[in-house]
Amino acid sequence: MPTPAMPPEQRNPDKPKLLRRLNLLDTTLLVIGAVVGSGIFMTSGYILEYVSSPGWLLLVWLVGGLFTLGGALSCAELGAMYPRAGGQYVYIREAYGSFAGYLYGWGFFWFIMGGGIAALAVGFAEYFGYFAPGLSTQTLLLKTTVFGHPYSLSAGQLVAAATIVFLTGVNYFGVKSGAIVQDIFTFLRIGSVLALVVLGLTVGKRAGISSVQDLFRGGSDIGPHAVTLFGLALIAALWTYDGWYAVNCTAEEIKRPERNIPLGLLLGTLSITLIYLLVNVVYVLALPVDRMRGIARVGELASSQLFGPTATSIISGAITISIFGCLSANILFAPRVYLAMAEDKLFFRSMSYIHPRYRVPSKALIGQAVWSCLLCLSGTYRDLYEFVVFALVIFFGATGLAVIVLRRKRPHLPRPYRTWGYPVVPILFALINLFIFINTIISQPQKSLFGLLMLGLGIPAYFYWKGRARAAASPGKGVEQ
Repeated sequence: MPTPAMPPEQRNPDKPKLLRRLNLLDTTLLVIGAVVGSGIFMTSGYILEYVSSPGWLLLVWLVGGLFTLGGALSCAELGAMYPRAGGQYVYIREAYGSFAGYLYGWGFFWFIMGGGIAALAVGFAEYFGYFAPGLSTQTLLLKTTVFGHPYSLSAGQLVAAATIVFLTGVNYFGVKSGAIVQDIFTFLRIGSVLALVVLGLTVGKRAGISSVQDLFRGGSDIGPHAVTLFGLALIAALWTYDGWYAVNCTAEEIKRPERNIPLGLLLGTLSITLIYLLVNVVYVLALPVDRMRGIARVGELASSQLFGPTATSIISGAITISIFGCLSANILFAPRVYLAMAEDKLFFRSMSYIHPRYRVPSKALIGQAVWSCLLCLSGTYRDLYEFVVFALVIFFGATGLAVIVLRRKRPHLPRPYRTWGYPVVPILFALINLFIFINTIISQPQKSLFGLLMLGLGIPAYFYWKGRARAAASPGKGVEQ
């Protein structure tokens, strides 16, 4: 029977360690903070391009929340069992081997986090530009041609890159300083969303549904085509729920991980689901479906309807704060994945470095910042993100099944928490991910193929790093060093 990978502290006992400084409140707010950004203010209009009634819209958000909860319950067992930096990378590696774990981490660094952080930063700059027009993405500083392709640089792109550098600096000086910043902005986000919900449910000029009977009026017929459309709508919602696994990546820095990881995941995902449902109830009360369909800034539109034109600046401020906090949380947790890969000698060696004073993966933070800033300035981040993000659902499905695989493969490992509803919950989580993956390939074959090819680019790099690790471990190499 194969043995589990050796924990980092046993491989190199003299190396500085990450410190357990995050409590349950930090853990819960990290889940919320890594998820709640601009998506809740913008995604519902896109979902309504696939579903036809307010009731179906709310059902998409509810199913997305239940689906996320199933993933959180599955990851809670794995996080309590492996309280190490790296999250899903560690679980996939332990269940299926180093190549599977590496492929997840490869896509996570180059496409998902690189593109995701760049997209969040540019999104922040777009809303920041509402208050400082001279620094917006509409203010062009340079327009030229590079290798036959048009290229433009805006002031907003520079603001985006500067924001990444600033938040990287905050997180460089210790996980607690980064957590404090994102805790503050998470509280501000929750407060602004609750204000929108309370005021939207009690006052304001409504033009949406007026009774429960209106919920499914004009809804889609049930059938194969409706299932496909619901699946595409669910994908849009799930990207807005994405990020809930942040605490698993920082597991090595959480106090009492056997308790706080499961509780933080449960409290965080339930809170997010409730927030998203309540906000969408406000939307369908404020506006008819036809006015929301295809609209990017649904939050602004609904607020203007409820409270008048002056609400636009208020909601823009709330969205700016939300994106900033979400960006901070993502910059905090993601480098722990690269750290774990580098410690396995499957990524840049420098990213295994832990700062002896601040006890953070400082070089992984810097590497992430450099790549994300380059994507901001190049303007290619959206293509990378959109082409590859769908393939992540396969890794999510594999993570759900890893609960079952590891119960068979590592039956004697301590499990302080066991997944509720086992084995139904992890199996359902895996099956829904598989459905989303197949549905995306059928409905968007060209984009799906290109995304898989981009992930495949990591295969030669895997064998390169594997070969370097073997060479370094050989007796001859050891003598040379």
